[in-house]
Amino acid sequence: MAVGKEEVEEIVKPRTDKREYRRICAASMDVNVGAFSDPDGLEGLAHFLEHMLFYASEKYPLEDSYSKYITEHGGRTNAYTDSEHTNYYFDINSDGFEEALDRFAQFFIKPLMSAEATMREIKAVDSENQKNLLSDAWRMNQLQKHLSAADHPYHKFSTGNWETLEVRPKAKGLDTRDELIKFYEQYYSANVMHLVIYGKENLDKIQATVEDKFKDIRNIDRNCLCFGGEPCTSEHLQILVKTVPIKEGHKLRLVWPIAPEIHHYKEGPCRYLSHLIGHEAEGSLYAVLKTLGWATGLSAGESDSTLDFSFFRVDMDLTDAGHEHMQDIVGLLFKYISLLQQSGVCKWIFDERYPPRDWLVRSSLPSNFSPDTIQMVLNKLSPDKVRIFWESKKFEGHTNMTEPWYGTAFSVEKISGSMIQEWIVSSPNENLHLPAPNVFIPTDLSLKNNHEKANCPVLLRKSPCSTLWYKPDTMFFTPKAYVKIDFTCPHASESPETEVLTNMFTQLLMDYLNEYAYYAQVAELFYRITHTDSGFQVTLVGYNHKLRILLETVVEKIASFKVKADRFAVIKEMLIKEYQNLKFQQPYEQAMNYCALILQDHTCPWTEELEALPHLQVEDLAKFVPWMLSRAFVECYTAGNLEKNEAESMIQHIEDVFFKGSNHISQTLFPSQHLTNRVVKLEKGKNYFYPVEGLNPSDENSALVHYIQVHRDDFMLNVKLQLFTLIAKQPAFHQLRSVEQLGYITALLQRNDSGIRGVQFILQSTAKDPAHIDLRVEEFLKGFESKLYDMPSDEFKSNVNALINMKLEKHKNLMEEAGFYWREISDGTLKFDRKESEIAALRQLTQQELIDFFNEHIKVGAPQKRSLSVRVYGNSHSSEYATDPSSPVQPCCVKIDDIFSFRRSQPLYGSFKGNHVKL
Repeated sequence: MAVGKEEVEEIVKPRTDKREYRRICAASMDVNVGAFSDPDGLEGLAHFLEHMLFYASEKYPLEDSYSKYITEHGGRTNAYTDSEHTNYYFDINSDGFEEALDRFAQFFIKPLMSAEATMREIKAVDSENQKNLLSDAWRMNQLQKHLSAADHPYHKFSTGNWETLEVRPKAKGLDTRDELIKFYEQYYSANVMHLVIYGKENLDKIQATVEDKFKDIRNIDRNCLCFGGEPCTSEHLQILVKTVPIKEGHKLRLVWPIAPEIHHYKEGPCRYLSHLIGHEAEGSLYAVLKTLGWATGLSAGESDSTLDFSFFRVDMDLTDAGHEHMQDIVGLLFKYISLLQQSGVCKWIFDERYPPRDWLVRSSLPSNFSPDTIQMVLNKLSPDKVRIFWESKKFEGHTNMTEPWYGTAFSVEKISGSMIQEWIVSSPNENLHLPAPNVFIPTDLSLKNNHEKANCPVLLRKSPCSTLWYKPDTMFFTPKAYVKIDFTCPHASESPETEVLTNMFTQLLMDYLNEYAYYAQVAELFYRITHTDSGFQVTLVGYNHKLRILLETVVEKIASFKVKADRFAVIKEMLIKEYQNLKFQQPYEQAMNYCALILQDHTCPWTEELEALPHLQVEDLAKFVPWMLSRAFVECYTAGNLEKNEAESMIQHIEDVFFKGSNHISQTLFPSQHLTNRVVKLEKGKNYFYPVEGLNPSDENSALVHYIQVHRDDFMLNVKLQLFTLIAKQPAFHQLRSVEQLGYITALLQRNDSGIRGVQFILQSTAKDPAHIDLRVEEFLKGFESKLYDMPSDEFKSNVNALINMKLEKHKNLMEEAGFYWREISDGTLKFDRKESEIAALRQLTQQELIDFFNEHIKVGAPQKRSLSVRVYGNSHSSEYATDPSSPVQPCCVKIDDIFSFRRSQPLYGSFKGNHVKL
């Protein structure tokens, strides 16, 4: 293998990054071949090959042994196929790295692709495609490809399915496996592979390891593929495509062919233009569309980029009113592009977005200001080259064509430059202008002299109104901070109506703050306001220098909230569509929602919220918000580059605004109002099941969530459950997905409901109905017993060590650390030393104790076992739904007919949340 002995350039990296780099090796292999190379009539072959390389190799012939090894050593592995690239990657605990690398290398040296495995995996690819058929994103992507030159590879269907990989090849007398091997031998060559390694050894040792492991990859000195020519001829430009989506809502997409930015990454022309066209502050295109009540979202940037061609895309989510003004919206967009032409390329905007090289580095950070390069791309965004895609259910019955792979209904009209010119002239005269200088860009990037060396959050302050948790930065040493403010408002969760009103309140707050706070987001100071089961949350994360200004702005907006009738109407319309579109969720997502509804006390279904929503008016929200805020409790977590007094000052400010003064907004909660997280305690020895039809009658897919409830948070029981999951995860995937081909989506995961722990099998399938899959899960568990009983002691120890190593892995950044600690606070478990305590429990755990745990809680028929199966029946299994037994033969099986009757009749686990916390 050519290992890149040429002169090594210095790699630019953030000054906080202490890792060493050299451009030779790693746990990600990129092969310079992708779907564009699929032979005609074998669409999806490159993607299919990506699947097949995971199976086995001549050196490691046991099927699925690579994935098993990675999983058992605390790692993850995956791959993806793009137009011109196929990328394979894994991560793993360091003690398993060298052997994992050897197994990985065999993908590219001597893989085995047995005839039987080939046939099975075609079904997996078909199942993967089935899950995408009703996804608007996949459908629109393929429609764009369909409306391009038929002889250009961009036109192709890249996923593959049963038809393209089995039926059609067979009809032509082709053997798919032979074609697969031929494709591999033709395209997989060392000289078109790039490997990146990240390891703990020094770079010379890593390089020597790589040269040893990968030296046997064939090098046929294959030329890099080049797909010249534009995918869109004049026939495919200046078109207006009307198309019917699956989901509710109207979308508008404008696309222009451009030169790929990868050839000008140091100048960043697309990033510069996407920054301005996608801007949301006052004077921007989005701000104008929002004021007119025509759009609820806008994004811009490069898409479908290759080395030879690319596109610039502007996407807009339209309101019902905006749908009626499509021509005006297109006119306004071209007016804004014209403004950019007239204003010229501005150095101050480039410098603001991409500060000097020694500041902080992101991937491929533009560093050369080149007005000519930016102007070159801007000139391409003209009416002569545009492709307009307009999605709405209002076009149902008004289209005359169908895209062949996904069945998307559409029609095409030619539009001329003069027509667009008329739209520009007739569009409203609005004050479009460039953004102002960004006041949120930090200028103080110094690190605090923090004398606190706390390794865990400390409870810094507690009052009847609030608690304040504080975690100084002892690991990352960046000028960033994280602040989470949780408002518990008991009135927010009294009914479906109050749930919806709280949701509307948070959406309107984000809407009001948008123009001002968008500048903060551009300066990488992010904020989010979300509704929760008990009220709402404010999250701020980013550079700490200007964070306090943003915090005070958000708090002021909450305190002085007034309902604006025009924005209320827009947000209400948007929310109705969002709720309506929940019926188009993947069936496995529906099953998980039902599972949460059955288990979590005081949760209401989205269908009830949707029923309440249309009747709510401006005055309802205006009355509700003061009532919601009238009783509140604030829990705050602060972390990062903040000093103690800064954190205390923040919570003091919040208390002053809401709880102090003669006209205070909030009062403290009554003791009885502190909310708890209660979870249904399933009965021992019972197998509950809830059969339900899928919400989308057009969806063929069915789904199962098979949940086993085990215990209330306890370190020793936690690690037993985690170890079982680690050991069983890959065998479950291999048996249920690879061998039995029950469905592309197959997973075994832990589940944690507010400290109540369990494990769940999640499967989605068109092949079998959920009751059948439920039986197959139980058969897997029966077969797994012997694996557990007969496991060699060194394999048991290896799995224990893998889990310990996973827990020893440090948090990668402030966000990840904050997520871990906030989960402890929000669940009420407050076990900040969880990792250390669970490692100590693992070191004590014996193999017999794990077997006893399995026999008591997991084993099929165990008298202590608590299980719940949620079965969502898709269209292809509607007849099986009708016969899912209402009175099962087995006495331990209990059908749930009504979720809420069931929930009311069950005991609940005690809540960790709501207990008294001491300073």
